Amino acid sequence: MKFEHLALNIQDPAALASWYVKYLGMKIVTAQDKSPYGHFLSDDSGMMLEIYCNPKAEVPDYRKLHHLTFHLAFISGDPDGDRKRLEAAGAGFVEEIKTPDGSHIIMMRDPWGVAIQFCKRGTPLNRN
Repeated sequence: MKFEHLALNIQDPAALASWYVKYLGMKIVTAQDKSPYGHFLSDDSGMMLEIYCNPKAEVPDYRKLHHLTFHLAFISGDPDGDRKRLEAAGAGFVEEIKTPDGSHIIMMRDPWGVAIQFCKRGTPLNRN
């Protein structure tokens, strides 16, 4: 089996999709213009994130979830630069971690409160 997507119930999927395209380099694969406003977003590797606002389920208060409970992680060549750029775009800083192996990790929250992580690994993870 191969992983297809991860799905999130979000208050404003169109706005979040637009922000992820503009600031995180994602692309919109499909988008619905009526309820539940589903959007599939993809990075250049084909990994996908589905976002929608489906009234059949509660929209979590992502700001209240601890960032280690749930977060979206992105590879970053410049975590400090990404932090500055994304703070200017409305994201909030949560935490910075530097590990003995040389990894540099910045944890933030997007404007909707979803925890997003930017990783520059000292030893890259296998991407097969």
